[in-house]
Amino acid sequence: MTDYAVVNPATGETVATYETFTDAQIEDAVARAHGAAAVWGRTPVAERAAVIRRIAEGHRAHRDELGAIITREMGKPLAAAVGEVDFAADIIEFYADNAEKINADQPLDILGDGTAVIRKAPLGVLFGIMPWNFPAYQVARFAGPNLAVGNTIVLKHSEQCPESSALLEKIYHEAGLPDGGYVNVYASIEQAATIVADPRVQGVSVTGSERAGAAVAENAGRNLKKVALELGGSDPFILLSTDDLDATVQAAVDARLDNNGQACNGAKRFIVVDGLYDAFVEKAVAALSAVTPGDPTQEDTVLGPLVSEAAAVNLQNQVDTAVAQGATLLTGGTRDGAFYTPTLLADVTPEMDVYRQELFGPAAVVYRVADEDAAVALANDTSFGLGSYVFTTDDAQAERVANGIDAGMVYVNVVLADSPELPFGGVKRSGTSRELGLLAADEFVNKKLVRVA
Repeated sequence: MTDYAVVNPATGETVATYETFTDAQIEDAVARAHGAAAVWGRTPVAERAAVIRRIAEGHRAHRDELGAIITREMGKPLAAAVGEVDFAADIIEFYADNAEKINADQPLDILGDGTAVIRKAPLGVLFGIMPWNFPAYQVARFAGPNLAVGNTIVLKHSEQCPESSALLEKIYHEAGLPDGGYVNVYASIEQAATIVADPRVQGVSVTGSERAGAAVAENAGRNLKKVALELGGSDPFILLSTDDLDATVQAAVDARLDNNGQACNGAKRFIVVDGLYDAFVEKAVAALSAVTPGDPTQEDTVLGPLVSEAAAVNLQNQVDTAVAQGATLLTGGTRDGAFYTPTLLADVTPEMDVYRQELFGPAAVVYRVADEDAAVALANDTSFGLGSYVFTTDDAQAERVANGIDAGMVYVNVVLADSPELPFGGVKRSGTSRELGLLAADEFVNKKLVRVA
């Protein structure tokens, strides 16, 4: 059995360990969530919204404590960790504010007499499998909309995040959910598969790797369960024109180094038109080289360690392989424990492994392209399709490129602009669903037709 452990990536120290639940504890968790579903699903929407609002307030009350735990668990710089907690609170509050709208009947125009509406009803117990890179934010965008529609939550967090997941359970419980409305489980992979197959569980949401998503989706499919997947990404940052190259380069660097480079929608491929390429590379190398990895507990640290030394070793191997296959290392490429220097690769070709890989850490690849069409073609030449970034001074060009990119999200002349009301998700191997915004509340709900003659 795999223990859950807090291993501080900055020091390598194992701070605390937590035993994986017994099978009896897993059964109790699912049973409690199933019992709570009958109560929570019939709770008036206004009362549900009041509880959800208190969950947001609980996040704010525990922001410093939860932020410090997140930094200790996965190395996020402290200021960013506290900011994540604030964002999670905003997300949950969004669903409290919009609970009535989310649950309102949707009238239909019909070809006959009488009326017809779509009336939303909860499915029941949902199982969430969450990753380590955003311990509070990921949970909020899954739990917030689904509690708003009346579902209950069984939550398996990453083995790296036992303390944040326990504190989150406390926050949700103290807000006034019925017992079992939100249950944290320290489950093994095998136990998670059992939960997916349990007939009391009506849906599964996974945020993580392609491998994890495929395994859970296969199990869910065998058991006829709805599954929502938010997986990896290799998002393009396309530069076609700019009236402020320094600001554009900084946007690219910010979009790559956010969360220590461990964001599925981080800008990982810089695609730059020929006329701007040399100047962009010169400025990007200077900006990346100026960032030094540091102690994530210090307020002024921009870049902390990767989640583990193993993650840093994996990134090092990807970069080393790329160089061995002919890529040019423009800056970075060095590791110290779990810390990795900001890295930029050039001269990457489709024959190299890194051309198809996701770099999950502070490393990016820069490409030179001739024009808009070549930029879009290169952006789409990937199995991923999560987010994308387009920088141009031409509004018509922005529309064309946005329409041409195969991705779930396109941000024009802006980065790091996620917001509670904006849907998040991808296509191709990046996922099958949408989180955040009003669309998130449609993922696990019975859209019941009520037709009255």
